[in-house]
Amino acid sequence: MKYIIWRLFQAIPILWAIYTIAFLMVVTVPWNPFQQPDRGMPEAIQRALEARYHIDDNWSYYWEYLLGIIRLDFGPSFQYRDWTCTQIIAEALPVSCVLGLLAVLMAVLVGVPVGVVSAVKRNSWFDVSSLALVLIGISLPTFVTGTALLIVFALKLQWFPVAGWGTFAHLPLPAFTLSLPFMAYIARLTRLGMLDVMGSDYIRTAFAKGVARREVIWKHALKNAFLPVLSFLGPALAAAMTGSFVIEKLFNVPGLGQHFVNSVLNLDRGLIMGTVLVYSALLVVMNLVVDVLYSLVDPRVRVEQ
Repeated sequence: MKYIIWRLFQAIPILWAIYTIAFLMVVTVPWNPFQQPDRGMPEAIQRALEARYHIDDNWSYYWEYLLGIIRLDFGPSFQYRDWTCTQIIAEALPVSCVLGLLAVLMAVLVGVPVGVVSAVKRNSWFDVSSLALVLIGISLPTFVTGTALLIVFALKLQWFPVAGWGTFAHLPLPAFTLSLPFMAYIARLTRLGMLDVMGSDYIRTAFAKGVARREVIWKHALKNAFLPVLSFLGPALAAAMTGSFVIEKLFNVPGLGQHFVNSVLNLDRGLIMGTVLVYSALLVVMNLVVDVLYSLVDPRVRVEQ
């Protein structure tokens, strides 16, 4: 518990540094959201809005927004009228989280068995073909695989809807598309871990004692071979829940990624800062969860302050 509290305290200066860097990147853009010609607002109203939101006084905005973050208030959105950034994030973040969690779950359920079988049957046809698929999964962009899956399973076979959100039928295609790179990495890490563990003394001792091969592989060897995968899951979870804006755009999923892209295009300062901080906080939390789980899986590791 002391370790967890200490790590949470450490997260405060990290998030503050991320906030400061993101703020400096935003304010260096020589443009503000109230200068868009399609708004057609009078100059006096534009000047009043710029003064209200400290467009020309960056440091006042810096401290005012920082105080708002402490109150979990990300301020109003310049892009979406009658919406605050907090409301937008609260509505869109659960969608991205569901999509990301399902994608990582698919990646683990498929990647780990593929990696184990590839290591046990090293240099077999299964091993060679799985390595080829891993290479394709890592190299091929998700918008390419997503488009191919849409054409085959949504347009040709009509097994799933083309796009949208709200029913179970909308989940498989975007989740599977998002899971493919993570699935490939997990299969590769599992294979390498199993190859390393299978040559250990305790594995040879287990075989010498007559322990069943299935039990040695799935109970003893996989437990230690899974540790690199567990270390990868923290950043992978954060990336899947926050970096899915390409998938969200392709499948028309109303997640936070689309709002983040639109906020950058429209220089919606509050929404940019809010999404960056939410993404950063998720990454910090996921890494902490993985560190704690790591000590539970491997008794040799103890989390200490």
